[in-house]
Amino acid sequence: MNPTPNRRQVLRLAPLSAAFAVSSLAVFSSGCANTPATPALQPLAAGQWDSFNRQQIDQLIARLGRGSAGYNPAKPPYVVFDWDNTSVFLDIEEAALIYQLENLRFGATPEQLEVALRRNIPSTPFKPANNNAAGQAVHIDSIVPDILDSYRWLYRHYSGLQGTQSLAEVRRNPHYQAFVTKVRYLYEAIGDTFDHDTAYPWVTYLFAGMTEAQVRQLTVDTVKWQQTQPVEKVKWSTPAELPGRAGLVSVSWKNGLRLVPEMQDLYARFKAAGFDIWVCSASFVDVIKEISSNPAFGYHVKEGNVLAMELERDAQGRIQPEYRRGYDQTQGPGKTRSIQRFLVSRYGYGPSFIAGDSEGDQNMMADFADTQKVLIVNRLRDPKSAIGQFSAQAVQQYGQPSTRYLLQGRDDNSGRFVPSQLHTPLGASVGKALK
Repeated sequence: MNPTPNRRQVLRLAPLSAAFAVSSLAVFSSGCANTPATPALQPLAAGQWDSFNRQQIDQLIARLGRGSAGYNPAKPPYVVFDWDNTSVFLDIEEAALIYQLENLRFGATPEQLEVALRRNIPSTPFKPANNNAAGQAVHIDSIVPDILDSYRWLYRHYSGLQGTQSLAEVRRNPHYQAFVTKVRYLYEAIGDTFDHDTAYPWVTYLFAGMTEAQVRQLTVDTVKWQQTQPVEKVKWSTPAELPGRAGLVSVSWKNGLRLVPEMQDLYARFKAAGFDIWVCSASFVDVIKEISSNPAFGYHVKEGNVLAMELERDAQGRIQPEYRRGYDQTQGPGKTRSIQRFLVSRYGYGPSFIAGDSEGDQNMMADFADTQKVLIVNRLRDPKSAIGQFSAQAVQQYGQPSTRYLLQGRDDNSGRFVPSQLHTPLGASVGKALK
Protein backbone atom coordinates (compact mmCIF):
# COMPACT_ATOMS: atom_id res chain seq x y z
CA MET A 1 0.00 0.00 0.00
CA ASN A 2 1.96 2.99 -1.30
CA PRO A 3 -0.24 6.05 -1.80
CA THR A 4 -0.15 8.94 0.62
CA PRO A 5 -3.65 10.31 1.28
CA ASN A 6 -4.21 13.75 -0.24
CA ARG A 7 -5.66 14.94 3.01
CA ARG A 8 -2.17 14.86 4.52
CA GLN A 9 -1.55 18.25 3.03
CA VAL A 10 -4.78 19.84 4.23
CA LEU A 11 -5.12 18.50 7.74
CA ARG A 12 -2.15 20.34 9.18
CA LEU A 13 -3.05 21.94 12.50
CA ALA A 14 -1.44 25.01 14.00
CA PRO A 15 0.90 24.44 16.97
CA LEU A 16 -1.01 24.26 20.20
CA SER A 17 -0.71 27.51 22.11
CA ALA A 18 -4.24 28.29 23.22
CA ALA A 19 -4.57 25.00 25.04
CA PHE A 20 -1.50 25.78 27.09
CA ALA A 21 -2.83 29.22 27.91
CA VAL A 22 -6.16 27.77 29.03
CA SER A 23 -4.43 25.08 31.07
CA SER A 24 -2.19 27.61 32.78
CA LEU A 25 -5.09 29.97 33.47
CA ALA A 26 -7.08 27.16 35.08
CA VAL A 27 -4.16 26.30 37.34
CA PHE A 28 -3.61 29.89 38.42
CA SER A 29 -7.28 30.66 39.04
CA SER A 30 -7.96 27.51 41.07
CA GLY A 31 -4.95 27.83 43.40
CA CYS A 32 -5.08 29.77 46.66
CA ALA A 33 -3.33 33.09 46.95
CA ASN A 34 -0.42 31.67 48.97
CA THR A 35 0.26 28.74 46.60
CA PRO A 36 3.14 29.37 44.17
CA ALA A 37 1.98 29.42 40.57
CA THR A 38 2.96 26.39 38.50
CA PRO A 39 5.20 27.48 35.62
CA ALA A 40 3.50 27.28 32.24
CA LEU A 41 4.43 24.18 30.28
CA GLN A 42 6.52 24.89 27.24
CA PRO A 43 5.37 23.32 23.97
CA LEU A 44 7.69 21.29 21.81
CA ALA A 45 9.99 23.24 19.54
CA ALA A 46 8.71 23.05 15.97
CA GLY A 47 11.90 21.45 14.66
CA GLN A 48 11.09 18.96 11.92
CA TRP A 49 8.02 17.51 13.63
CA ASP A 50 4.91 16.73 11.69
CA SER A 51 2.71 19.53 13.07
CA PHE A 52 -0.24 17.27 13.93
CA ASN A 53 2.03 14.88 15.83
CA ARG A 54 3.58 17.76 17.73
CA GLN A 55 0.15 19.16 18.58
CA GLN A 56 -1.10 15.80 19.86
CA ILE A 57 1.95 15.33 22.08
CA ASP A 58 1.65 18.89 23.41
CA GLN A 59 -1.97 18.22 24.27
CA LEU A 60 -1.06 14.99 26.06
CA ILE A 61 1.56 16.78 28.13
CA ALA A 62 -0.88 19.58 29.01
CA ARG A 63 -3.61 17.08 29.90
CA LEU A 64 -1.53 14.83 32.17
CA GLY A 65 1.51 16.83 33.19
CA ARG A 66 2.38 19.09 36.10
CA GLY A 67 -0.29 21.73 36.61
CA SER A 68 -3.15 19.63 35.23
CA ALA A 69 -6.13 18.86 37.46
CA GLY A 70 -5.26 15.24 38.11
CA TYR A 71 -1.47 15.49 38.37
CA ASN A 72 -0.03 13.84 41.48
CA PRO A 73 3.76 14.05 41.92
CA ALA A 74 3.63 10.96 44.12
CA LYS A 75 2.01 9.01 41.25
CA PRO A 76 3.26 10.72 38.11
CA PRO A 77 2.50 9.65 34.56
CA TYR A 78 5.36 7.93 32.80
CA VAL A 79 6.50 7.37 29.23
CA VAL A 80 8.50 4.61 27.56
CA PHE A 81 10.85 5.13 24.62
CA ASP A 82 12.53 2.59 22.42
CA TRP A 83 16.09 3.68 21.67
CA ASP A 84 17.51 2.46 18.34
CA ASN A 85 16.02 4.17 15.30
CA THR A 86 13.55 5.92 17.62
CA SER A 87 15.46 8.12 20.05
CA VAL A 88 18.46 8.18 17.72
CA PHE A 89 18.98 7.63 14.01
CA LEU A 90 20.31 4.10 13.38
CA ASP A 91 21.27 1.51 15.98
CA ILE A 92 23.77 2.21 18.76
CA GLU A 93 24.40 -1.51 19.36
CA GLU A 94 25.30 -2.02 15.70
CA ALA A 95 27.42 1.12 15.68
CA ALA A 96 29.24 -0.05 18.81
CA LEU A 97 29.95 -3.37 17.11
CA ILE A 98 31.58 -1.58 14.17
CA TYR A 99 33.69 0.58 16.48
CA GLN A 100 34.58 -2.45 18.59
CA LEU A 101 35.70 -4.35 15.49
CA GLU A 102 37.56 -1.50 13.82
CA ASN A 103 39.49 -0.76 17.01
CA LEU A 104 39.73 -4.35 18.34
CA ARG A 105 38.15 -3.39 21.68
CA PHE A 106 37.68 -6.92 23.02
CA GLY A 107 38.05 -8.44 26.46
CA ALA A 108 37.64 -12.09 25.50
CA THR A 109 40.31 -14.73 25.12
CA PRO A 110 40.00 -16.81 21.93
CA GLU A 111 38.33 -19.53 23.99
CA GLN A 112 35.80 -17.08 25.45
CA LEU A 113 35.15 -15.59 22.04
CA GLU A 114 34.32 -19.01 20.63
CA VAL A 115 31.70 -19.50 23.34
CA ALA A 116 30.22 -16.08 22.52
CA LEU A 117 30.16 -16.69 18.77
CA ARG A 118 28.47 -20.08 19.06
CA ARG A 119 26.02 -19.25 21.85
CA ASN A 120 22.60 -20.74 20.91
CA ILE A 121 23.29 -20.65 17.16
CA PRO A 122 22.07 -23.77 15.27
CA SER A 123 24.36 -25.52 12.81
CA THR A 124 21.86 -25.22 9.96
CA PRO A 125 23.00 -23.18 6.92
CA PHE A 126 22.28 -19.49 6.80
CA LYS A 127 19.70 -18.31 4.29
CA PRO A 128 20.81 -18.30 0.61
CA ALA A 129 21.07 -14.50 0.63
CA ASN A 130 24.10 -15.06 2.91
CA ASN A 131 25.91 -17.50 0.62
CA ASN A 132 29.59 -16.84 0.00
CA ALA A 133 31.04 -15.35 -3.18
CA ALA A 134 31.10 -18.79 -4.80
CA GLY A 135 27.39 -19.26 -4.09
CA GLN A 136 28.00 -21.83 -1.37
CA ALA A 137 26.04 -22.02 1.86
CA VAL A 138 27.70 -20.85 5.07
CA HIS A 139 26.94 -22.04 8.60
CA ILE A 140 28.23 -21.46 12.10
CA ASP A 141 30.61 -24.45 11.98
CA SER A 142 32.31 -23.20 8.83
CA ILE A 143 32.72 -19.55 9.75
CA VAL A 144 33.61 -19.65 13.47
CA PRO A 145 36.93 -21.49 12.84
CA ASP A 146 37.86 -18.77 10.33
CA ILE A 147 37.05 -16.01 12.80
CA LEU A 148 39.03 -17.72 15.54
CA ASP A 149 42.07 -18.27 13.30
CA SER A 150 42.18 -14.53 12.62
CA TYR A 151 41.42 -13.55 16.22
CA ARG A 152 44.22 -15.78 17.55
CA TRP A 153 46.65 -14.01 15.24
CA LEU A 154 45.37 -10.60 16.35
CA TYR A 155 45.35 -11.67 20.01
CA ARG A 156 49.03 -12.64 19.82
CA HIS A 157 50.15 -9.57 17.89
CA TYR A 158 48.01 -6.54 18.81
CA SER A 159 49.27 -4.50 21.76
CA GLY A 160 45.71 -3.87 22.94
CA LEU A 161 45.35 -7.61 23.52
CA GLN A 162 48.43 -9.78 24.21
CA GLY A 163 50.86 -8.59 21.53
CA THR A 164 53.21 -5.69 20.84
CA GLN A 165 52.14 -4.30 17.45
CA SER A 166 50.14 -1.11 17.03
CA LEU A 167 46.64 -1.06 15.64
CA ALA A 168 47.97 0.50 12.44
CA GLU A 169 50.43 -2.39 12.06
CA VAL A 170 47.95 -5.21 12.60
CA ARG A 171 45.47 -3.55 10.23
CA ARG A 172 47.93 -4.19 7.42
CA ASN A 173 47.66 -7.94 7.95
CA PRO A 174 44.85 -9.74 6.06
CA HIS A 175 43.76 -11.39 9.31
CA TYR A 176 42.44 -8.03 10.48
CA GLN A 177 40.11 -7.52 7.52
CA ALA A 178 39.08 -11.17 7.55
CA PHE A 179 38.20 -10.96 11.24
CA VAL A 180 36.17 -7.75 11.20
CA THR A 181 34.31 -8.71 8.03
CA LYS A 182 33.37 -12.21 9.10
CA VAL A 183 32.16 -11.13 12.55
CA ARG A 184 29.99 -8.39 11.03
CA TYR A 185 28.80 -10.83 8.36
CA LEU A 186 27.92 -13.36 11.05
CA TYR A 187 25.78 -10.80 12.86
CA GLU A 188 23.88 -10.13 9.63
CA ALA A 189 23.50 -13.81 8.72
CA ILE A 190 22.21 -14.77 12.17
CA GLY A 191 19.67 -11.94 12.08
CA ASP A 192 18.50 -12.93 8.60
CA THR A 193 18.21 -16.64 9.37
CA PHE A 194 17.06 -17.20 12.94
CA ASP A 195 14.29 -15.94 15.19
CA HIS A 196 14.65 -12.83 17.31
CA ASP A 197 15.11 -14.77 20.55
CA THR A 198 18.24 -16.30 19.01
CA ALA A 199 19.53 -13.32 17.07
CA TYR A 200 18.89 -10.30 19.30
CA PRO A 201 21.12 -11.16 22.28
CA TRP A 202 23.93 -12.63 20.15
CA VAL A 203 25.74 -9.36 19.46
CA THR A 204 25.80 -8.51 23.17
CA TYR A 205 27.83 -11.65 23.90
CA LEU A 206 30.78 -10.03 22.09
CA PHE A 207 31.26 -7.86 25.20
CA ALA A 208 32.42 -10.99 27.03
CA GLY A 209 35.35 -10.30 29.35
CA MET A 210 34.72 -6.54 29.44
CA THR A 211 33.54 -4.51 32.43
CA GLU A 212 30.68 -2.05 32.55
CA ALA A 213 33.15 0.84 32.58
CA GLN A 214 34.83 -0.46 29.42
CA VAL A 215 31.52 -0.89 27.59
CA ARG A 216 30.39 2.57 28.61
CA GLN A 217 33.64 4.13 27.39
CA LEU A 218 33.27 2.17 24.16
CA THR A 219 29.80 3.70 23.81
CA VAL A 220 31.08 7.24 24.32
CA ASP A 221 33.81 6.70 21.74
CA THR A 222 31.32 5.15 19.32
CA VAL A 223 28.84 8.04 19.51
CA LYS A 224 31.52 10.68 19.08
CA TRP A 225 33.06 8.82 16.13
CA GLN A 226 29.75 8.08 14.41
CA GLN A 227 28.76 11.73 14.38
CA THR A 228 31.87 12.50 12.31
CA GLN A 229 30.97 9.88 9.72
CA PRO A 230 28.79 10.48 6.66
CA VAL A 231 25.35 8.89 6.49
CA GLU A 232 26.01 6.18 3.94
CA LYS A 233 26.07 2.48 3.23
CA VAL A 234 29.41 0.79 3.98
CA LYS A 235 30.58 -2.55 2.60
CA TRP A 236 33.28 -4.87 3.90
CA SER A 237 34.68 -7.92 2.08
CA THR A 238 37.12 -10.57 3.19
CA PRO A 239 40.59 -10.49 1.60
CA ALA A 240 41.08 -12.87 -1.30
CA GLU A 241 44.20 -14.41 0.30
CA LEU A 242 42.20 -15.65 3.32
CA PRO A 243 39.06 -17.44 2.08
CA GLY A 244 39.13 -19.91 4.98
CA ARG A 245 36.56 -22.67 5.33
CA ALA A 246 33.56 -20.41 4.80
CA GLY A 247 34.92 -18.79 1.66
CA LEU A 248 34.89 -15.12 0.72
CA VAL A 249 31.96 -13.13 2.11
CA SER A 250 30.80 -9.52 2.08
CA VAL A 251 28.47 -7.49 4.26
CA SER A 252 27.05 -3.98 4.12
CA TRP A 253 25.22 -1.75 6.58
CA LYS A 254 24.16 1.85 7.19
CA ASN A 255 26.64 4.10 8.94
CA GLY A 256 26.38 7.56 10.48
CA LEU A 257 24.43 7.37 13.73
CA ARG A 258 22.89 10.70 14.68
CA LEU A 259 21.34 12.14 17.83
CA VAL A 260 17.85 13.48 17.10
CA PRO A 261 17.15 17.07 18.27
CA GLU A 262 13.37 16.60 18.25
CA MET A 263 13.62 13.58 20.52
CA GLN A 264 16.06 15.32 22.85
CA ASP A 265 13.53 18.14 23.15
CA LEU A 266 10.67 15.67 23.68
CA TYR A 267 12.52 14.01 26.55
CA ALA A 268 13.11 17.45 28.08
CA ARG A 269 9.48 18.53 27.71
CA PHE A 270 8.19 15.34 29.36
CA LYS A 271 10.69 15.75 32.18
CA ALA A 272 9.79 19.41 32.74
CA ALA A 273 6.11 18.47 32.87
CA GLY A 274 6.70 15.95 35.64
CA PHE A 275 6.56 12.72 33.68
CA ASP A 276 8.95 9.89 34.55
CA ILE A 277 10.97 8.82 31.51
CA TRP A 278 11.97 5.22 30.80
CA VAL A 279 13.87 3.58 27.97
CA CYS A 280 13.12 0.00 26.92
CA SER A 281 15.64 -1.22 24.36
CA ALA A 282 16.84 -4.43 22.73
CA SER A 283 20.43 -3.18 22.94
CA PHE A 284 22.78 -4.01 25.81
CA VAL A 285 21.94 -2.30 29.09
CA ASP A 286 25.37 -0.70 29.68
CA VAL A 287 25.37 0.79 26.18
CA ILE A 288 21.90 2.30 26.61
CA LYS A 289 22.63 3.59 30.11
CA GLU A 290 25.62 5.51 28.79
CA ILE A 291 24.13 7.06 25.67
CA SER A 292 20.80 7.93 27.35
CA SER A 293 22.20 9.38 30.60
CA ASN A 294 25.46 11.03 29.53
CA PRO A 295 24.77 14.81 29.57
CA ALA A 296 26.95 15.23 26.49
CA PHE A 297 24.36 13.39 24.42
CA GLY A 298 21.38 15.49 25.45
CA TYR A 299 18.73 12.99 26.63
CA HIS A 300 19.31 13.20 30.40
CA VAL A 301 17.64 9.92 31.39
CA LYS A 302 18.22 8.67 34.93
CA GLU A 303 20.68 5.77 34.83
CA GLY A 304 18.27 3.51 36.68
CA ASN A 305 15.47 4.18 34.20
CA VAL A 306 16.65 1.75 31.55
CA LEU A 307 15.19 -1.67 30.70
CA ALA A 308 17.49 -3.40 28.22
CA MET A 309 19.32 -6.63 27.43
CA GLU A 310 21.05 -8.06 30.51
CA LEU A 311 23.99 -10.49 30.69
CA GLU A 312 25.51 -12.44 33.54
CA ARG A 313 28.67 -11.06 35.22
CA ASP A 314 31.37 -12.77 37.22
CA ALA A 315 32.50 -11.82 40.74
CA GLN A 316 34.84 -9.15 39.30
CA GLY A 317 32.04 -7.62 37.24
CA ARG A 318 33.28 -8.98 33.92
CA ILE A 319 30.53 -9.62 31.38
CA GLN A 320 29.77 -13.24 30.56
CA PRO A 321 28.40 -14.54 27.23
CA GLU A 322 25.19 -15.72 28.86
CA TYR A 323 21.82 -14.01 29.10
CA ARG A 324 20.93 -13.00 32.64
CA ARG A 325 18.86 -15.70 34.27
CA GLY A 326 15.32 -14.74 35.21
CA TYR A 327 15.20 -11.75 32.84
CA ASP A 328 13.15 -11.36 29.67
CA GLN A 329 14.77 -10.28 26.45
CA THR A 330 13.65 -6.70 25.91
CA GLN A 331 12.25 -7.21 22.43
CA GLY A 332 8.76 -8.11 21.20
CA PRO A 333 6.58 -9.60 23.94
CA GLY A 334 9.57 -9.34 26.30
CA LYS A 335 9.24 -5.55 26.26
CA THR A 336 5.67 -5.83 27.51
CA ARG A 337 6.66 -8.35 30.17
CA SER A 338 9.53 -6.15 31.35
CA ILE A 339 7.29 -3.08 31.57
CA GLN A 340 4.71 -5.07 33.51
CA ARG A 341 7.34 -6.51 35.84
CA PHE A 342 9.31 -3.37 36.61
CA LEU A 343 7.00 -0.45 35.85
CA VAL A 344 3.34 -1.43 36.18
CA SER A 345 4.18 -3.15 39.47
CA ARG A 346 5.86 0.06 40.63
CA TYR A 347 3.31 2.65 39.49
CA GLY A 348 0.11 0.62 39.45
CA TYR A 349 -0.69 1.66 35.87
CA GLY A 350 0.76 1.55 32.39
CA PRO A 351 2.68 4.16 30.39
CA SER A 352 0.81 7.18 29.04
CA PHE A 353 2.98 7.42 25.94
CA ILE A 354 5.17 4.96 24.02
CA ALA A 355 7.57 5.57 21.13
CA GLY A 356 9.09 2.97 18.81
CA ASP A 357 9.89 2.08 15.22
CA SER A 358 9.87 -1.69 14.63
CA GLU A 359 8.26 -5.07 15.11
CA GLY A 360 10.23 -5.34 18.33
CA ASP A 361 8.12 -2.47 19.72
CA GLN A 362 4.69 -3.41 18.45
CA ASN A 363 3.68 -5.43 21.52
CA MET A 364 4.31 -2.67 24.02
CA MET A 365 2.57 -0.22 21.68
CA ALA A 366 -0.69 -2.17 21.90
CA ASP A 367 -0.67 -3.91 25.28
CA PHE A 368 -1.40 -1.13 27.79
CA ALA A 369 -4.87 0.37 28.16
CA ASP A 370 -3.39 3.45 29.88
CA THR A 371 -1.37 4.39 26.80
CA GLN A 372 -3.00 7.41 25.17
CA LYS A 373 -0.56 8.12 22.34
CA VAL A 374 1.97 6.01 20.46
CA LEU A 375 4.64 7.65 18.32
CA ILE A 376 5.93 5.52 15.43
CA VAL A 377 9.08 6.67 13.68
CA ASN A 378 8.26 5.69 10.12
CA ARG A 379 10.60 3.10 8.62
CA LEU A 380 8.05 1.63 6.18
CA ARG A 381 7.37 -1.51 8.16
CA ASP A 382 5.80 -4.62 6.62
CA PRO A 383 2.08 -3.92 6.14
CA LYS A 384 1.28 -7.44 7.38
CA SER A 385 2.99 -6.77 10.72
CA ALA A 386 1.17 -5.17 13.63
CA ILE A 387 3.30 -2.04 13.46
CA GLY A 388 2.61 -1.81 9.72
CA GLN A 389 -1.09 -1.88 10.54
CA PHE A 390 -0.63 0.72 13.29
CA SER A 391 1.16 2.92 10.73
CA ALA A 392 -1.73 2.54 8.28
CA GLN A 393 -4.13 3.49 11.06
CA ALA A 394 -2.05 6.61 11.75
CA VAL A 395 -2.36 7.59 8.08
CA GLN A 396 -6.09 6.89 7.95
CA GLN A 397 -6.80 8.81 11.16
CA TYR A 398 -4.41 11.67 10.51
CA GLY A 399 -5.88 14.90 11.87
CA GLN A 400 -8.32 13.15 14.21
CA PRO A 401 -7.59 14.00 17.87
CA SER A 402 -8.83 10.58 19.00
CA THR A 403 -6.13 8.67 17.11
CA ARG A 404 -3.83 6.51 19.22
CA TYR A 405 -1.03 6.23 16.66
CA LEU A 406 1.13 9.06 15.35
CA LEU A 407 3.41 8.39 12.38
CA GLN A 408 6.52 10.58 12.19
CA GLY A 409 8.45 10.86 8.95
CA ARG A 410 12.21 10.68 8.51
CA ASP A 411 14.77 11.08 5.73
CA ASP A 412 17.41 8.36 5.94
CA ASN A 413 19.72 10.34 3.67
CA SER A 414 20.27 12.86 6.46
CA GLY A 415 19.10 11.01 9.57
CA ARG A 416 16.67 13.84 10.31
CA PHE A 417 12.95 14.01 10.93
CA VAL A 418 10.83 15.58 8.18
CA PRO A 419 7.67 17.64 8.88
CA SER A 420 5.30 14.97 7.56
CA GLN A 421 4.52 11.26 7.88
CA LEU A 422 6.76 10.38 4.94
CA HIS A 423 9.83 8.15 5.04
CA THR A 424 12.60 8.54 2.48
CA PRO A 425 14.96 5.52 2.34
CA LEU A 426 18.71 5.95 1.97
CA GLY A 427 19.45 6.59 -1.71
CA ALA A 428 15.89 7.60 -2.58
CA SER A 429 14.67 11.13 -3.27
CA VAL A 430 10.94 10.67 -2.75
CA GLY A 431 9.25 9.73 0.51
CA LYS A 432 6.10 7.76 1.11
CA ALA A 433 3.89 7.07 4.11
CA LEU A 434 3.41 3.30 3.84
CA LYS A 435 5.35 0.43 2.34
